[in-house]
Order: sequence, then C-alpha cells, then structure tokens
Amino acid sequence: MLCRVGTDAGRWAGLGRGSRRLRGAGVAAGPPGAGSRGGGAGRCAAAPFYRGAAGRGGQRCAMEYGELDYYYEEEEGNETGEACEWQADWEASFSLLPALYTLVFVLGLSGNGLVLLTVWRGPRAKRRSADAYIGNLALADLAFVATLPLWAAYTALRFHWPFGAALCKLSSYLVLLNMFASAFCLGGLSAERYRAVTRAAPPHPRTAPAPRRSAAGSAAPLGPLAALWAAEAAAALPALLLREARGGPRNRTLCDLQLGGGAARAAAALSLGTTALGFAAPLLLMAVCYCCVGAAVRRHLRPRRAEAAARRRLLRLIAALVAVFAGCWLPFHLLKSLFVLAAVGLLELPCALLGLISRLHPYATCLAYLNSCLNPLLYAFLDGRFRAQCRLLLGLRGARRPPAASAAASSTLSAPTQRSEVPSGGTKV
Repeated sequence: MLCRVGTDAGRWAGLGRGSRRLRGAGVAAGPPGAGSRGGGAGRCAAAPFYRGAAGRGGQRCAMEYGELDYYYEEEEGNETGEACEWQADWEASFSLLPALYTLVFVLGLSGNGLVLLTVWRGPRAKRRSADAYIGNLALADLAFVATLPLWAAYTALRFHWPFGAALCKLSSYLVLLNMFASAFCLGGLSAERYRAVTRAAPPHPRTAPAPRRSAAGSAAPLGPLAALWAAEAAAALPALLLREARGGPRNRTLCDLQLGGGAARAAAALSLGTTALGFAAPLLLMAVCYCCVGAAVRRHLRPRRAEAAARRRLLRLIAALVAVFAGCWLPFHLLKSLFVLAAVGLLELPCALLGLISRLHPYATCLAYLNSCLNPLLYAFLDGRFRAQCRLLLGLRGARRPPAASAAASSTLSAPTQRSEVPSGGTKV
C-alpha cells in the first residue's frame, strides 16, 4: 500500500502491487475508522478509512474497511511492480456523513419506537406470531440508531472518540448486533411465513378437512426468538471483546478493534465470515422460502377476484421487503468483500477500482444503516392493519379498529386458518 501526500493541498492515497508486507489486522464493527495524517513525508491521506503512522524503514499505512483494518509496511528502496494512486478529497465526508447519520437517527428513533408501541400495546389476543419478530427487529433497530449520534460526532470530529472505552465497546457491539439481528430475524420470519402458508393450505382443498386453528396459533414464538437472540449476541461478541479506544495521531482517540500483528488472514476470514453469516446465508434462506411461498400461493388460492388481488398483494409485499433488505446491505458487503479478497492476495483488482471502492465505502455504510429507518415505512405503506393500529395509538381523527376480515386475513401468515387463502399480512418479510 502506497500512501503519500502531494506537495500542494491535494492529498493522495494509492494501492499498488510491489514489495509490501502485511503487518497485522484488526476488526471494526462500527462506521469507518479514523483518518488522520502522520508526520513527515510518509503521510497517509485523511480518508474515512485510512490511518497513517511512521513505520520503521519506511512508512506504515492502515486501511480500515468497515469491519477490517489492514496494515501494510513498505520498505524504502524495496518496491517492485507498478504503484497506482488516486486523489482523495474527504472534506465533504466530514460534514455529509454526520448529517446522514443524524437523519437516520431521527427517522429510526421515531419510526421504530412507534412500531414497538403498536406491537406491544395491541390486544394480546389478536397479536400475530409475526408481530413478535417485527417487535424484536424494531427493538434491535432502536438500540442501533441510539448509537448514531456518537458515530456522527466521531466523524464530525475527524475521527476523534471522546466518549471513553466503555461506549466505544458498547456502540460497536450494537452496530454488529443490529446487522445480525436484521438478518436473523428476517430469516426466521421467512421460515415462519413458509410454515404458516404450507400448514394453512391443504394438499387437496376440495376433499381434505380444513385444519383447525389452535389456541396457541397466535402466540409469540419465544423459543425461536430466544435462540435467534442468543446466536446474534454470540456472533457480535468480537466487537464487544476486542474493540478499544486507543491513542492516535495528533492527540486523537480512535475507536477501533485490533487483533494484533500477524493476524491478517484471520481477520479476513472473520470479515468474510460475518458477510456469509450475516447476509448471504439469511438472504439465500429468504429467497428459498419466498419461492416456495409464491408457489404455494399460486397453487392454493382459488381463482376468484378477491383471492387473486390478495395473491398479488402478498407477492408485491414479498418482493418489496426482500428487495429493500438486499438493496440496503448488498453494496456494503460487496465492497467490503472485494477489498478483503484483494488485500490478502486472493483477487487482483485494477487500481482504479480500488480507488472507487475507497470512495464509495462510507456511503455504502450509510445505505446499510438506512435499512433501520426504512422498516417502519414499509410496515406503514404495505400493512393496512398496522396503519389502523397506529392511528388508534396516536388518537388520530377517523381512526377505527381494523375490520374483522382484515385481521383474519393478516393472521393467516402466522397460524393455520380454516380457509386455503393466504392474503397479505403486515410482516417485515
């Protein structure tokens, strides 16, 4: 990694092939790490995920990429190959990123707070099992967005962390916990929806007896939820155990996570593992479940006009929710994985592409965070039952309780019913 500063006001950073030795690696769970300049001629660009410090026999530069820090040391006079460089001006990021974090905080705090109130203050007898997943997901989103003012201040202060080691650990842990909670709750909700649809639709609707709805059909799935929270908490533990607030250049305090020297490949494996466990595997599960749900809906909904409309609403809801989740998180995981594979020598990327990755990564992170405040909007636009309950909760004029038909239609997603229809319900996935 070649990092240098030009003679004028423009700062430069570059990644190139040559004689470079990997010094160490660390894992970060929060927003991109510190960007500050070291002293002397060997200075790294002040970028959201570049850090610079003097190294023996040359210059030492660190690239913190979302969840992974890579440290390279380039020996003076020992470079081979052709280096590449690009101009990096990060001044706009120091004001734009805090503004985006603040916007997500305001929308996410109000929206997810309203979702929690709507779910937990609704009549227990009418509560769907899907509501338990929705409420727990809103709780995870709420805990995460509560940390965003800290990360906004961290970025606005040019990556100086004045809040102490405890908040550094806790905030980083909540960021990673939210990523796993979103993926795991969506995967669990997908499996729950598939189970409900397959149980609600008999193989031969004209001859088979209709299944009876049990009294526990709408109860919250406490066992699966407890297992999901345990898995999420365990998966996010590296951020809690290893994240540290440490001294950095120019008397700044950095909030980052170190694995120590010589652990680059272990850190790369950990970073790619979080992508596989926290994004790829749940997304694959959702895709499989929803393909099966779509097939079941097409087979078992009788071709009457009302049922055809219900089928279209359900399929639109499925497509929209999966697309929003994938669209928010895919750029972050894709950019991170490309850099990680290139950094450990498993993938050769053009210099221009590496420069583009470095510029896009902070905004891909913001897009991923945006998912936490989009969830309540999806409920509001796609679930009439949720809208009616919100109006009742807020005491708005003209509010009325959801009609019995609507409530019955929504409940088909969380428990077997006496009909073979599967109308749209107000679930996240």
